[in-house]
Amino acid sequence: MAPHIIAFAAGVWLLQQQAGLPELRWAWLLLPAVSLAVLLRGGGVPRGFGRGAVMLACAAAAGFFWAAACAHWRLADHLPPEWESRDIMIAGVVSGLPQAYDRSVRFEFDVERVLTPEAIVPERIALSWWGRGARDGGSVQLPEVHAGERWELTVRLKRPHGLANPHGFDYEAWLLERGIRATGYVRPKTQTRRLDAAASGFAYRLETLRERLRGRIRSTLGDAPAAGIVIALAMGDQRAIPPAQWQTFTRTGVNHLMSISGLHVTMLSGLAFALVNLLWRRSARLTLALPAVKAAAAIGFAIALAYALIAGFAVPAQRTVFMLAVVAMALWSGRIAAAGPVLALALFAVLVIDPWAVNAPGFWLSFGAVAVILWVSVNRLRQPHWLVTWGRVQWAVTLALIPPLLAMFQQVSLVSPLANALAIPLVSFVVVPPALAGMLLPFDAPLHFAQWVMAVCLQLLEWLGRWPEAAWQQHAPPAWTVVAALAGTVWLLLPRGFPSRWIGALAFLPLFLIVPAPPPGGALRLTVLDVGQGLAVVAQTRNHALLFDTGPAFGPGADSGSRVIVPFLRAAGIHRLDAMVVSHDDADHTGGALSVLQAVPVDTLLTSLPDLDPLLLIGPEERRCMAGQSWQWDGARFEMLYPDAATRDAEKLKDNERSCVLKITTVAGSVLIPADIERLGERTLLATVPEKLKSDVLVAPHQGSRTSSSQAFVEAVAPRLVIFPVGYRNPFRHPHPDVVARYEALGSARVRTDEGGAIAVELREGRPLTVTRHRDRYVRYWHAPREGGTVEPLLPLSGDF
Repeated sequence: MAPHIIAFAAGVWLLQQQAGLPELRWAWLLLPAVSLAVLLRGGGVPRGFGRGAVMLACAAAAGFFWAAACAHWRLADHLPPEWESRDIMIAGVVSGLPQAYDRSVRFEFDVERVLTPEAIVPERIALSWWGRGARDGGSVQLPEVHAGERWELTVRLKRPHGLANPHGFDYEAWLLERGIRATGYVRPKTQTRRLDAAASGFAYRLETLRERLRGRIRSTLGDAPAAGIVIALAMGDQRAIPPAQWQTFTRTGVNHLMSISGLHVTMLSGLAFALVNLLWRRSARLTLALPAVKAAAAIGFAIALAYALIAGFAVPAQRTVFMLAVVAMALWSGRIAAAGPVLALALFAVLVIDPWAVNAPGFWLSFGAVAVILWVSVNRLRQPHWLVTWGRVQWAVTLALIPPLLAMFQQVSLVSPLANALAIPLVSFVVVPPALAGMLLPFDAPLHFAQWVMAVCLQLLEWLGRWPEAAWQQHAPPAWTVVAALAGTVWLLLPRGFPSRWIGALAFLPLFLIVPAPPPGGALRLTVLDVGQGLAVVAQTRNHALLFDTGPAFGPGADSGSRVIVPFLRAAGIHRLDAMVVSHDDADHTGGALSVLQAVPVDTLLTSLPDLDPLLLIGPEERRCMAGQSWQWDGARFEMLYPDAATRDAEKLKDNERSCVLKITTVAGSVLIPADIERLGERTLLATVPEKLKSDVLVAPHQGSRTSSSQAFVEAVAPRLVIFPVGYRNPFRHPHPDVVARYEALGSARVRTDEGGAIAVELREGRPLTVTRHRDRYVRYWHAPREGGTVEPLLPLSGDF
């Protein structure tokens, strides 16, 4: 059974790698294939490789077409392009826990009725409802929204769209898995009505209960240091944990404990099983009516299911609940269930319910960790002392998770064994039980105790996380090196007595030694990252790297630096920045600067920021951008063209007009990055350095605003390629059509980050200019081209010109 379920999972995974969905009419081919498999199984053909291969192929095909059918059904529920950014009146129910931020409340919304004539809206959407600022300058007044309430709202929506960067988070895949087929916001100053304080339905009542329980914990613990962690452990609301604490958990390798992991569910179910079994046996009447083991199994499973539902029923909890269900059925039927088939059945159940689970790192880490535990602890001829088994399991899980962690996150904690040895017993047996009890009981002492213990544990973890080499960070390894390391892990963890187990360690070497190739001498690799409406450019030569601007901040605890730039630098093998340019004081250029400075060593900071800007107080050696500055890296010349002294010292000048303007010149071509300069800055450049403006590649000034890219400037630069770093459906409507028309009339090729994702350009001697769009390299069926899109068919993107 297990091999066929694994084949089914492989088919599900294969479907999620497709650029387009297959037509379901091909699924009829499964019928003759299954008939052949039944014939072979019936004994008509001798046992052998052919029979097994056919049955495995049938299982894989079943998984493939099941996932395809689910994808067809979900993608059919979509927002038509013509209804994007238009007012639509809808009625429905708040279907998830609302999350309050500084200036808005965000929540998922199930649409029951569309009140605007002829409008089409998906069944589930995600909304932001912005608060109103008090007129006296006080705090923002957030709207009162609660789970399970029915509302009538006027909204503006857009289809799912996320940032697209190498090794970045796929927001569109995350929305697809959750069934969210549009995002948007509640229109201000429109009529909104609460139609019902409590909608009927089990799911809505459950979410209402979850919000009340979360509110009880918050009101009891207030701003206590570990209050958010207690909320996450008790009910799975991981967004309650501050970003700084998440960094500590990631650096120490205990972040898996901060979600509702299988360990917590199993522990609670086990405690319930033991207690019921003990008490049930004391009653002769109950024992005669139902054996104690069966009663304990049923109640233990019910407790696990209830806890998982309260916690949001994430993949680790699903896996554990399904495994416990199989074990409970085995105990009821009097059959002993082997651990391997139990895990396989749980895998099958998860993928049938949610075929997109294979896109989530938690799926692989959860099932992988349990599989490794079974690999090293079951079917042994002699069971060693429990302490030896525990140590062996810790070693095996730590070793086995190194390849997937490096592949998915490019980092792994070196203090993880020590941190987990401390945190696992404390969190699972000392924190979680009183947190759950305090959440349900009418007195507060258990919650305060759980918070106090967790706060002490947090202090110890922070101490471990401050160790200089607490975490290993490196480049993103090639896929084949990950597979080789996993094979080496299996060999290393074979039972004692197998010969030459040490050979498995050699399979790990490519994981660390095969590094991304830097540009050759004299070449330049330029990546304009997709940070939405803002700018972040990475320029890399053979031995040096520069970051020009750091994109916008997205919200509390989230910005372009932590979400986009740092993961890209780490995956590309860029461990330090020789220079970072913060062109001017504008939120869409400085939003990620602090995160970058905290995560990556920076030698020099070049900027036009005001003298008292806080960033200058914590950053590295700081130099003012000044026309005439220049330096050479590996045959590439970097030169600052603007601002000049007069512009820098001018008063009452817009921040945009103080932007640093950088030109990079190689033997193969040149790049001009003018940040946000407008007409005044362009005129100054035309008057002072007109001979230096001609460039092969231009990052459009001010994202293509009509206040920039004057006709004279465009003609002076005469770029072969112009890149517009703009956000999807941005409120400024950049790039302006008149600006695009100027470059088009000049014959310049045009690419946009909102349509192509990150744009990579390589200038290399003896080769044509190479341009690659990330959305052309990483294509999945949920990234299908949007109807009415405006991708410019001007050059062979992902090719040369």
